[in-house]
Amino acid sequence: MNQPPVVEWTEADQARSARWRSENGAPPPRRVVTADDRTKADDAYKLACEGTALLWRGDFHNARQLLTAMTRRIDRRPRKTPPADVTQAFHQHRAAQNQRARILGMLLVPLDAALAVPLHRAPDVREACARAYGPAEPAREEAAPEAAEGADPTASLVSLRELLGLIGANEWRRKGVEIPALGGDRIHPHYGVFSPARGEYVDLVAEAPLPSRELAFDIGTGTGVLASVLARRGVRRIVATDQDPRALACARENTQRLGVAGQVEVVEADLFPAGRAPLVVCNPPWVPAKPTSPVEHAVYDPGNRMLLGFLSGLGEHLTPDGEGWLILSDFAEHLGLRAHTALLDAIAAAGLAVLERLDITPRHPRARDTSDPLHVARAAEVTSLWRLGRADGDVADSRRDGEG
Repeated sequence: MNQPPVVEWTEADQARSARWRSENGAPPPRRVVTADDRTKADDAYKLACEGTALLWRGDFHNARQLLTAMTRRIDRRPRKTPPADVTQAFHQHRAAQNQRARILGMLLVPLDAALAVPLHRAPDVREACARAYGPAEPAREEAAPEAAEGADPTASLVSLRELLGLIGANEWRRKGVEIPALGGDRIHPHYGVFSPARGEYVDLVAEAPLPSRELAFDIGTGTGVLASVLARRGVRRIVATDQDPRALACARENTQRLGVAGQVEVVEADLFPAGRAPLVVCNPPWVPAKPTSPVEHAVYDPGNRMLLGFLSGLGEHLTPDGEGWLILSDFAEHLGLRAHTALLDAIAAAGLAVLERLDITPRHPRARDTSDPLHVARAAEVTSLWRLGRADGDVADSRRDGEG
């Protein structure tokens, strides 16, 4: 078994170490100094930019204020002029985001063995941490009370920025996301599972004509939202697949909450379950780029692995007159990361024909934000539901249909 990463530092002239927690896989910082309420924002920002992490030992609210002050200093830096080439602009934007995350991730807070933050005025984060990291370690029975008294409670370290993300994600899970296609009922996303906050693709699945109500496969189910929509539309049995344990648990919880668990079977699989179905639905990640955190796996798909895997395997999992529904944004095409002809070629190479393409434009605020460096691509984005069937005769017909 792999040992968890460890952070080492010196505090009060003593060598210290603690477990390092990072959901995005960031390595433990090599240099750590302690900081408290006396630490100035300019000094903290300078150290973070140089790669030195600051372990906070002061008031929790003051740590949040320091993080905000560091954020302002990043925002005040002169921005590079976005390149005219939209693909280069995308890579520059991603690089800037990663650098921003690295700097702001240098402000650390401690967690004790119970996943609580042992700082003054810290909120109760135990539930949020347990849902992201797993249950807290059991207390050590051999530790006598007198030995524990006055001992430092630090068991692990986490960036404050990540911890605040965990808190926010836990609130999303509690409150849920209202889904109009489910009559206003809510989907409750787990940490690390993509939230269906953008409802366009859900609306497409809610409105497309069903080829059958007997059986459907939902490939890469995530929160289970599409499987639930199909169940509410009267599909009698849906097999929903995913290979992420968090997604599997999330989908099972949501289908149970929505009262459709009797129709939806959630199974662990890489893409397809066994057998064939008259309807196979998939909403793969839209952008062929490397993800930098667990939740980004729902957006970024290196090499179009899931997209191409779905298309190449669809035919052998469809009944003779069945349909595959591919729900895909063309955002990557506007970024120059995937050619439209490449998608059509992949459909044709899989022996599939385009029966119809249903389009919808985005409603999210970023599509109208002219200050966004990727505004041109976002404003042109269209999300489509491609109704695919087995090719009959000349596959060229499918290419013509797909170009509409």
